[in-house]
Amino acid sequence: MTLGLINANPVVHAKKERIARTDDLHCDDNVDPLDIYDILFAIVVAFDLGVGWIHFVRDIRDPEHPYSLEQLSVLSEESITVDEKLGRILITFTPTIQHCSMATVIGLCLRVKLKDCFPPHFKVDIKVAPGSHADEESVNKQLNDKERVAAALENPNLRQLVDECLYSNDL
Repeated sequence: MTLGLINANPVVHAKKERIARTDDLHCDDNVDPLDIYDILFAIVVAFDLGVGWIHFVRDIRDPEHPYSLEQLSVLSEESITVDEKLGRILITFTPTIQHCSMATVIGLCLRVKLKDCFPPHFKVDIKVAPGSHADEESVNKQLNDKERVAAALENPNLRQLVDECLYSNDL
């Protein structure tokens, strides 16, 4: 957790109830925005018998607060768009404040969580919502540049922070 909170009093919302699914999300070439939302808040556990179960584990934790991105309304079902014809998935998130220094970390968390979850012909774009961040263009450029993402994830301190957000027991 960061010292000297940027947003000391975030608005916290209730978590939405999730529907448990028994299908393996990796098997189908069709992509549904709700499936993406579920992937962001779930992991697929495949057993030796070949049966896929969705185990909801932990929501992605905000890098600054012990709340999930969903609880802070950084991410919602409505923020995911799928264009099957163009093979594009757009995930738009809204930082809690315009000068959020953790926006790129949040985007990296989303990218790492979604890695290898979709058919190869889909391109995943992750962006901050228009007008929601003071340095919107720069953040979007960083989050969608493969080389910058790879370099960021090679930084052990940054990778540790991302892993803490993805696998935290604090929620």
